[in-house]
Order: sequence, then C-alpha cells, then structure tokens
Amino acid sequence: MAQRTARSRRLATVPALLARHSGPDAAFGRRLVLAVTATAAVAVPFALALVLVESRWPPLYRLDRATADRLHRTALEHPAWVRVLDFFTGVVWDPVTMRLLVAALVVWLLTRRAWRLATWAAVTATSGALIGFLVKNVVERARPHLPEPVAHAPGFSFPSGHAMAATTSCAVLLLVLLPLVPRAWRPLPWALAVTAVLGVGYTRVALGVHWVSDVVGGWLLGIAVVTATTLAFEAWRADTGRRRTAVGEGLEPEISSDADPEAPSHEAAAAPSDRVT
Repeated sequence: MAQRTARSRRLATVPALLARHSGPDAAFGRRLVLAVTATAAVAVPFALALVLVESRWPPLYRLDRATADRLHRTALEHPAWVRVLDFFTGVVWDPVTMRLLVAALVVWLLTRRAWRLATWAAVTATSGALIGFLVKNVVERARPHLPEPVAHAPGFSFPSGHAMAATTSCAVLLLVLLPLVPRAWRPLPWALAVTAVLGVGYTRVALGVHWVSDVVGGWLLGIAVVTATTLAFEAWRADTGRRRTAVGEGLEPEISSDADPEAPSHEAAAAPSDRVT
C-alpha cells in the first residue's frame, strides 16, 4: 500500500513538472536559444570571410585578383557596357535608391498603423548601414588599383556597401510586401530581388571598385543583420499569440487585410481571462 501511494504521488507530480517546463519562461528560453543559434549560424560565414580577408589567404587573394583583371579587360574593351553598368550601380541599385524605397515603405506602413513592422523595416535598414560603415572603417581594406580604371569610389572596400544595402533593402521589401502579392505571382518579386542582389555585386566587381570577397562579405553581413532583426520581430509575434510565419508568406501576413495589422489575436486576447488565480 505504501509503495502504491508513493507511486501515485510521483505520477501526480508529472503534470506539474510538464507545466513548469512548458510555461512562458520555458517558451522564452527556447526562443532565446533559437535566436542566438540562428544569428550565430549566419554570422559565422561573415566572420570567416573577414578572417580570410584580413589574413590575405592566398587562394582568396588569387581569386580576387584574377576576377578583377578579367572583368577589367572586358570593361576596357566595351565602353558602352561600362556605361550600362554605371547606370545600374549608380542609379537603379545605388544604396540611396534602395534606402529611399525602404523609407517610402516605412511611411506607407505608418499610414497603415503597422507601427512595429515599420520600426522593424527602419531599424533593419539603418542598422545595416551603420554596421557596414563601422566594419569598413575597422578593416580599412584598400579598393582595387587597376591600370586605366573605368570607375572610382571613395572610402574603404570591405564589405561592399552596395551589396549590403541591396541585401538588406530587398529583404525588407520582400518580407513586408509578399503578403500583398498573389501566391501565383510571388516567384516574380523573389526573382527581382535575387537579380538586384547578384546584379549589384557583379557591377561593383566589373567596374573595378570592389573585390569579389568584398561583395560576398556585404551579402553575408546583410543576411546576418536581417536574420537578427527578423528573429526579434518573430519573438514579438509569439508574445502576442500570433502564429509563426514561413519566409514565403512574408513577415506579417495580416498586413494584406483591411483590419488593424497589429490588433491582438483572438488567442492572445482570450488568454488572460482563461487564467486560474
């Protein structure tokens, strides 16, 4: 009888232990670990690229030099092509153009009363620009020096500001606007974003103002910034009772409706009244 009573007591403690390990604190801990892991995972490639650039790793140096020389010869042989590249890199994909698009998006979000989504977009674009500037001035890598240069650019080289601005800006535009695009048409904005990100990287190397590793570094750092801010936004969604979203859905699918995109979900609104005190 005593053994049966002790066994019953142990079984009775199981629900309490499960509740303790599945409550808000446990959920926060899991989200925190996931956020740190994901941010570290996307930051490691950039850190590796930075180490290889700083140590002047011979294979990377040879790749940078060979690519720059080959594309520079092509540029010298085709002046009209240089003008096309200069138009795209200096007008269409210029960081100022990309950030103005994000600024216009932020204004639109504010008119929709999507305060947190507007804050996320603004913080992502601004922090990306500041982090890129700081890293450039810490690394102080010189730009390529080529005979008969076809283009010039001020400042340091690593990471490419154009590549980073295109990465963060296109990610912001995609993650916000995808819910407004019919599902059948969503491959189109993805294709446009990928074209812009890859295209701006090509123009910077082809014009001789960046090394290949500068462009790759800009892409990787931009991805790391977007990942960190997106995880913070997803944590807010979880805290308000909203479901997790897939990348293909956009960051906040509710933005496509006419209702307040940040109104508390029915589950979150009902949660306080369901508590037992």
